[in-house]
Amino acid sequence: MGIPVLILGKSGSGKSTSMRNCGKEFGLINVLGKPLPFRQAAENKMGMVITDNIPAIQNLLATAPLNSFIIDDAGYLLTNAFMRGHSNTGAGNNIFGFYNSMADSFWGLIRFVVEHMPPHKIVYFIMHEDKSDSGDIKPKTIGKVLDEKVCVEGMFTIVLRSECVAGSYVFHTRTSGFDVTKTPMGMFEEADIENDLKMVDNTIRKYYEIGENTNA
Repeated sequence: MGIPVLILGKSGSGKSTSMRNCGKEFGLINVLGKPLPFRQAAENKMGMVITDNIPAIQNLLATAPLNSFIIDDAGYLLTNAFMRGHSNTGAGNNIFGFYNSMADSFWGLIRFVVEHMPPHKIVYFIMHEDKSDSGDIKPKTIGKVLDEKVCVEGMFTIVLRSECVAGSYVFHTRTSGFDVTKTPMGMFEEADIENDLKMVDNTIRKYYEIGENTNA
């Protein structure tokens, strides 16, 4: 049973920058192919694949000899599929089938981590945030299936929210009462931590006693 972790936040809130200390023991799946907002030393550079193809991502997660993976801009797995297909779908049952297919694929990717990856593997899903009709901050998705039938954040035990507070970039580890942030009891002592994904990875591994992250 692998561990999916959700990281959400606004654009510019430090989500991608949180990868700055991650090295070659991490695999980066760059959905949009954007340049990283920091420099990496060549000798400790993350391996990166640019793709928004969910079956290809699942194959990579299953076969790459790494323990930690990052899917940056994971929400664009939905957005890209929508932008490619919505204008050719038409109305009626076709449009419902289109939305259902998108939702099934994204749901299936998260379930793949849980059901088919070993317990020492962690996959970080980085997504933009949105507001629900009730005003709660949640991951940004497309269509009603994922929000109303699935509740994406409910598929994760660990949800961190990235934000810039008084000039400092942090991860929130506890809910404000108006967002879906959550972490297991005792995993993080502080409500706000530095937005350092390498430190988060080490903390999760220590908490669940799943060993250090290496590229072996």
